[in-house]
Amino acid sequence: MNLDKKISLGFFPTPLQPLPRQSVKYPGYTIFIKRDDQTGLASGGNKTRKLEYLIQEAIENNCDTVITAGAQQSNHCRQTAAACAASGLECHLLLGGTDPEKYNGNLLLSYLLGAKIHFAGESRKGEDIDLLKTELDTKGKRCYIIPYGGSNSIGALGFVNAVKELQQQLTTLDLEIGYIFFASSSGGTQAGLTLGKDLFGLNAELMAVSIDKTETQGLSLEQVVLNILREEKNLFGFEKDYRLEEIRLIKGYDENGYGVVTNDELFAIKELATSEGIVLDPVYTARAFYGMLDHLKNKKIPTGSNVLFWHTGGLPANFYYADQLQ
Repeated sequence: MNLDKKISLGFFPTPLQPLPRQSVKYPGYTIFIKRDDQTGLASGGNKTRKLEYLIQEAIENNCDTVITAGAQQSNHCRQTAAACAASGLECHLLLGGTDPEKYNGNLLLSYLLGAKIHFAGESRKGEDIDLLKTELDTKGKRCYIIPYGGSNSIGALGFVNAVKELQQQLTTLDLEIGYIFFASSSGGTQAGLTLGKDLFGLNAELMAVSIDKTETQGLSLEQVVLNILREEKNLFGFEKDYRLEEIRLIKGYDENGYGVVTNDELFAIKELATSEGIVLDPVYTARAFYGMLDHLKNKKIPTGSNVLFWHTGGLPANFYYADQLQ
């Protein structure tokens, strides 16, 4: 598999930087951050990595229309709208809920980026995509479907490539990372990091913090990750047989449900913003960052470790949740 076969949509490599004041607050650990909030596509985010491969395939298949789905404040949908605009493709978004009186946050940006927005009620994970595709097919559109979160074997290539990028940065800095914390929700990021870790010999433990406890198309997140991983490894002819029990998820921080901002997320946002000048988002990265800090505070991982937080972006959602963040 040629990882260079992709369209260029973002700014890479994204910065890898220390968090010196956080490291002082959590003695025994040296903390770093990978800034995928700085990928550049419509305010940045990790989905840029996936979309470089997905949009490349859509173009190769002579498609003129892209369909994807997500919550109204979906970072993936916002970046898909931007990727389509930059590539000359029509974009259709199936978003959960009903049409609000006012658009803000990611929803406003998706609209400004030219996406055609369809509201799907409770079906925020793409349950109605095939129905929309059938409708657009009858209108002569050549549709390419991107699954919820851009999470399939093609999209996950973005994070196989991300591990290669990280390894090059670590080699340059003569640095070893023991643990990598990140938000896991639709499965593609975790699958890509898992395969990339094995392909490129990254000697770090992946600490995937579960963000959404609901199932996707009737499957647990662990099963979704495993399915993507098994398809993805075949693209490389990689022979390792992954098993469900190997797919680790850190649960418990998702008990209040998807998109529900608690004091934990609020603490994480203020903590990183006021100590390092870096802004998290209230749905994904704040939940994962809090999970990491809880692990460090309670010494759930060995002291003396170098720890990396992978910032996957999501800044615009703060404006939607503004009332809850004050």
